Amino acid sequence: MDSATRLDLAFRRWVIEQNVPRVATSPDMALPKGEAVSIFRAQCVSRHLDILSRKMQKSGEGFYTIGSSGHENMASVAKAVSRNDLAFLHYRDAAFQIMRAMDSSACTPIRDLLLSFSCSKEDPISGGRHKVLGSKELNISPQTSTIASHLPKAVGAAFSIGLPKSKIRCSNINDQPIVLCSFGDASSNHSTAQGAINTACWTSYKNLAMPILFVCEDNGIGISVPTPKHWIRQCFSNRPGLRYFHANGLDLYQTRKVAQDASEFVRDNRKPAFLHLSFVRLMGHAGSDMETAYLSEGEILANEENDPLLQSARLLMQYGELAPKNILGIYDNVAAQCQRVLEEVKSRPRLSSAEEVMQSIIPPVSDSGSEKAIDLIERKRIFGRESRYFSQPHSMGRLINWTLTDLMLEHQEVILFGQDVGKKGGVYGVTKRLQQRFGAGRVMDTLLDEQSILGLAIGMSQTGFLPIPEIQFLAYLHNAEDQLRGEAATLSFFSNGQFYNPMVVRVAGLGYQKGFGGHFHNDNSIAVMRDIPGLVVACPSNGRRAAQILRECVRLARIERRVVVFLEPIALYSTRDLNIQNDNSWASIYPDTSCGLHFGEVSVRGDGRDLALISYGNGFYLSSQAADELRLKHSLDVRLIDLNWLSPLPISALLKALTDVKNILIVDECRTSGNIAEGLIAKLYPELRSPITILSAEDSFIATGPAYAATMPSKRTIVKTALEIMDCLK
Repeated sequence: MDSATRLDLAFRRWVIEQNVPRVATSPDMALPKGEAVSIFRAQCVSRHLDILSRKMQKSGEGFYTIGSSGHENMASVAKAVSRNDLAFLHYRDAAFQIMRAMDSSACTPIRDLLLSFSCSKEDPISGGRHKVLGSKELNISPQTSTIASHLPKAVGAAFSIGLPKSKIRCSNINDQPIVLCSFGDASSNHSTAQGAINTACWTSYKNLAMPILFVCEDNGIGISVPTPKHWIRQCFSNRPGLRYFHANGLDLYQTRKVAQDASEFVRDNRKPAFLHLSFVRLMGHAGSDMETAYLSEGEILANEENDPLLQSARLLMQYGELAPKNILGIYDNVAAQCQRVLEEVKSRPRLSSAEEVMQSIIPPVSDSGSEKAIDLIERKRIFGRESRYFSQPHSMGRLINWTLTDLMLEHQEVILFGQDVGKKGGVYGVTKRLQQRFGAGRVMDTLLDEQSILGLAIGMSQTGFLPIPEIQFLAYLHNAEDQLRGEAATLSFFSNGQFYNPMVVRVAGLGYQKGFGGHFHNDNSIAVMRDIPGLVVACPSNGRRAAQILRECVRLARIERRVVVFLEPIALYSTRDLNIQNDNSWASIYPDTSCGLHFGEVSVRGDGRDLALISYGNGFYLSSQAADELRLKHSLDVRLIDLNWLSPLPISALLKALTDVKNILIVDECRTSGNIAEGLIAKLYPELRSPITILSAEDSFIATGPAYAATMPSKRTIVKTALEIMDCLK
């Protein structure tokens, strides 16, 4: 007999015999009339949907079987918080969403979840792309099968709604709710969870508001690996800045009361709390999971005897809420209702083409209107005497600083943060004086944790801010990349465009730094960003274009709701000269704020037809040096093309820029494997008849000291390769 059938028969038998094993001990607590019955009904819906999901899979009509059985008392938690409270849910929390949906006339929880199980295009949250819990109407942000990767953004959302009202005037949050974030006991061990909870504690310890309720659903096992007894209590009951609560999650009344106490603590104190609920996991991890491979029959049966539906039935009888026949009546009526809805859902259409699947990768364009005008009086006050230097040429670092200043003046929702960006002004001084200009509420120093920095950005953007977080070095992004791939970029995709988290992530990176760094501070690997669907990656090569591209990046985030990475070449921050000392040829005058560079637009210098040099960042700088030598010493006129946009690649603009060019040399400062050139040649070769040559970096880490640039393209190797190409034509 399968576990679903066994649980169903046991429930009926024990309720009829009124012989429910007494596991939970409930404190005296009166709930509003009918609330306990309502919670039990939601539990029944969750259970029967779990049973149906297994049947649907066997018949080929369903595609997801990770259920919520054993966790049904999350319905009690749903009753303990407000519907206005933002929820970031564990994937076993169907009962929470069902309970919240049952209190809303706009939702049909049984149909909605069955549509999700069947991957129907009519699934109201994902449009058939995945089974996710989530609802715009219910303030539940959708999650996929995460390993706690949603915790950092939940912390970010809590921080944003915890700001003083004077600071959140740009937010779409009208009052000050709390954030609920749930996860499993096994997931609590993940570095992402540990970092997020640490960030919440760190913020609370600093006496800053952090209204978040962490709910750990402890069922004692992670797929097949047991959680050590008392591990969760020992890990989280004495954390500084975090209040700990515990409840028996098998007990409807106790869970409701303790969850209420925990939520009220968070709401009243604007501090984080940790609600530890003891659950059981029933019917295995998923439909494909054979529990008998790692649990004995006795252990499986012991868990089934702790079925929370049995305990709810016992308590409802004990408190005189329902007689046994009424309990079975609700249970059977829910089963029949779920079956009726399933018969209708079976025939609903599913996604069938790549176009349909990909439709929601890019979120819908905002209707918030055009760019806002800057208050010129305020601008004059903010810049002060510094504005007198606008008409003089400056390096990239300074022009980025001025651009950030203007963007923060123009858009009050822009908020800047990262490690060392505040008082210090960044490692390279790029954010210097910004905190002095706008205050610590808009330019913030964070703790050293890239996952938390990106999570803060995702959460804040979901509540109406436009974050510009900084990742101090490109190499530091790699340990947090899943926050971009698994959370930020997937939100629109898995919510059918209903949720989005626009932001501009500033990343200092690439190579060619002299005398500093090695492979941690000189990193020429960006493949980790190029394979993320929907992510925009931009990279400037000089100050003027940096200002123009950064403004376009913010427009993409504000108006087109995109997730954007602005990759800043560290070695060019202070570069002013191109060929000889003090020629000042690489410095730029600060462009007018109305002067932009459009998304997908490349920059072209020269009209030479013999050879085109295509590059970006430091590579374009070196190519410019090489082009001057090729022209002066070898009478070879070349066409220079700066990509500006690294993902998606600006192929249309590039093809136009390459009209009538006989030969193409791509100069790529990134490694041969996983670089930009690979994507370029794959797109360009079918469209062009011109030979294409690639000069890229070695598949190597970068050394410190005199050999800092030995593995990457140089002016010498560009000239040498270009001459070899031209010699082949003679």
